Amino acid sequence: MPADGKAWFEASVSRETLERLKTYHALLSKWQRTINLVAPTTLDDAWNRHFMDSAQLFSMAPEKAERWLDLGSGGGFPGLVVAAMGAERELPMSVTLVESDIRKCGFLRETAREMGVRVNILSRRISEIPRQTPDVISARALSGLDKLIAFAEPHLTERTHLLFPKGGNWREELETLPSHWQTICEPVPSMTHEDAVVLKFDVSNLKDDA
Repeated sequence: MPADGKAWFEASVSRETLERLKTYHALLSKWQRTINLVAPTTLDDAWNRHFMDSAQLFSMAPEKAERWLDLGSGGGFPGLVVAAMGAERELPMSVTLVESDIRKCGFLRETAREMGVRVNILSRRISEIPRQTPDVISARALSGLDKLIAFAEPHLTERTHLLFPKGGNWREELETLPSHWQTICEPVPSMTHEDAVVLKFDVSNLKDDA
């Protein structure tokens, strides 16, 4: 596993993307003084704990994904990182961030503007947003897996992929789901945490229980 998240970005993304992420990092540090955007103990290791942890989701998404829905965006992870990495694609990516906290939405808007990326911010509870038709749905450090699936279900299409990072207890969480959800889950080892995974669900393979 890379020990230095910033060095990983310097070797893996373009200069323009790196500059956008540096801008994000600076604003995160500034706003964190007044708004609890991330756990304070993780701020010093933000390049690993938040930026690279988010970037790995972008690499796991379908190559031609056009619409990304990020639930409970909070401080912008992974949504703003995804928007930065997707900004240089030949096929533009539409990224929608869902966050009910007005102050955090202010941070997301200001940061997206300073980064020079376009995002759609829905300042509403997840249960209240209009139906979306995303290619990818992500959620990071939001809630249990059963609740994440419930949040995602109103927005699923036959092409939707779900990407949910989970810690060492992911097996126990997966067992809370109906069997037809368990069978389409692919656990991918995390780049940043030895015991963690990203749970990938390809909805095109979903079949209801008999």
